[in-house]
Amino acid sequence: MKKTLLMSLALVIVLSAVLLAGSEDRIGTAGAQELRIPSGSRGSAMGGALVASAKGTEALFWNPAGAAAESGTEAMFSHLQYFADMKLEYVAVKTTIEGFGTIGVSAKVLAIGNILKTTWNDQQGAAGEYFNPTYSVIGLTYARQLTDRVAFGATGYFINERVEQVTAHGVAFDFGFTYVPNWRGLKFGVVVKNFGPEMKFDGPNFGNSVIPPGSDPNSAAKDLRSQNASFELPSSVQFGIAWDPLNRPNEKNNVEFATVFQSNNFSQDEFRGGLEYSYSDMFFLRGGYAGSNQSNYMFGPSFGAGVKMHWGATNVMLDYSWQKTDFFTGDNQYFTVKMAF
Repeated sequence: MKKTLLMSLALVIVLSAVLLAGSEDRIGTAGAQELRIPSGSRGSAMGGALVASAKGTEALFWNPAGAAAESGTEAMFSHLQYFADMKLEYVAVKTTIEGFGTIGVSAKVLAIGNILKTTWNDQQGAAGEYFNPTYSVIGLTYARQLTDRVAFGATGYFINERVEQVTAHGVAFDFGFTYVPNWRGLKFGVVVKNFGPEMKFDGPNFGNSVIPPGSDPNSAAKDLRSQNASFELPSSVQFGIAWDPLNRPNEKNNVEFATVFQSNNFSQDEFRGGLEYSYSDMFFLRGGYAGSNQSNYMFGPSFGAGVKMHWGATNVMLDYSWQKTDFFTGDNQYFTVKMAF
């Protein structure tokens, strides 16, 4: 049964990689971009190269299979000061149920900020009115160790986007595997992200009552409604490798290298790499880089640090990361707190 499941899901992932070949022509064709915004300081500091080595609550975003890597209960809160004065809040909780697997819940809210409101009759926004779009995503995750080396995880997302009186709702799914061969410190991971049906905006703001041009000015106004096109989700397939060259988990000094190849349906492919150094499993330094052949790719190098504190049976992790961005004011800064029980 497990072997059949593994083969079936592996086939789905391979076919998805073929269908999602990145293309310059598809840049900007997918919506619901909040699904792509990273959550948590560790992964962002390592350039997003966390597909093979994500664990705990951070795995709920990067690769749900990694949530099964550690037992127990963990909670995480992350604040992102995003470029162009946008903000993202993320909270996640995961726990292990013996004999069943690991379950997790996550919630993400993207606040775009105040935007000057313009209308057909006030195209300069002289009225001084503003609106504040808000996008939110709620995720439910299940992960399980299929064997002592292979783990599987899946996440279902409920997406809500609101701009004034216009909304869009949708669902998306992540499916991931991790494989730890217990050989030379290597780890492998693959994840299919943001698969789901197309979304579409709708609401009262798409309708208007007007007198058709050329009609009698005294004639009754007619209700007109815009026909709105649907849009795809930003789907991708990611393949990751992580390597601990020292392969000595109980030693004071540990190093991990990680890399990811990402095939997108909405732009050209991406390549990411990262490095983490830890001392006594208490102090952490990280760095990473994300790149693409896309001419206007906006992300660059990233750096971060963290400290883990032990209070009895509770571990508290404080993390920070910074990521360079181009074309917009302000770089990305993450602040994360994790508690493991």
